[in-house]
Amino acid sequence: MTPIPLSEVAQFVEENIGRFHERRLERLQNLKLKEVLKRKNPYLFKAKNIHVAHDLVKSLLDAFLSSQEETVFGEFLEQLAIFVCKRVYGGRKSSSEGIDLEFEKDGVVYLVSVKSGPNWGNSEQIKKMRLAFQKAIKTLRTNQPKINVQAVNGCCYGKEYRDHGDYIKMCGQEFWTFISGNERLYLDIIEPLGHRAKERNEAFQREYARIINLFTDEFSRDFCQDGIIDWEKLVAFNSEKKESEKKN
Repeated sequence: MTPIPLSEVAQFVEENIGRFHERRLERLQNLKLKEVLKRKNPYLFKAKNIHVAHDLVKSLLDAFLSSQEETVFGEFLEQLAIFVCKRVYGGRKSSSEGIDLEFEKDGVVYLVSVKSGPNWGNSEQIKKMRLAFQKAIKTLRTNQPKINVQAVNGCCYGKEYRDHGDYIKMCGQEFWTFISGNERLYLDIIEPLGHRAKERNEAFQREYARIINLFTDEFSRDFCQDGIIDWEKLVAFNSEKKESEKKN
């Protein structure tokens, strides 16, 4: 184990957090209103009694962006965790598919699947992870039958710690301590994450306001009649059968 100086962690964060902000802005700039409308439940907005085009567009955009940001930032945290483990325990990307990290600690070889948070997957995705663990362990034991291997699902935030038998799930402080040997690391990374956040968020907010205005104008033209939202037209756009299917 080689303890990692906080300065190295801060440097990694500051050098890489910019990409999160860039991707966040790129995704906003590349959005198309009708693509967003196709992915969201139009009935929900009617049930919420939304009558103003701007309010509906803003609700749509906020819900979509929240999901996108969670994914992009989660990927950044996963990269940070892998960087820390490589530096402290010589962790490396496993040659086995679906395994993010492989490293040895106290005579145990750990196979780690890194996720951003505890509620990352459905039953099929968890099943896929378990199969990846089983396959990787089988491969390792082909040449070393007595090797001590432990599978771990590590999550960058949360409190859960549970032994599922074939793998251990550990989250938040427990996980950051596991890969770094530093019980404070989960707190120490807070400050570097704010590197130039103010100016980057100001740039994002300017673009966000522009997109809201453009989308509101487009929505009013395409889905409003005399200033009133045409809910039937909106729902039909989202859910109507394709022309080829109507003929059957």
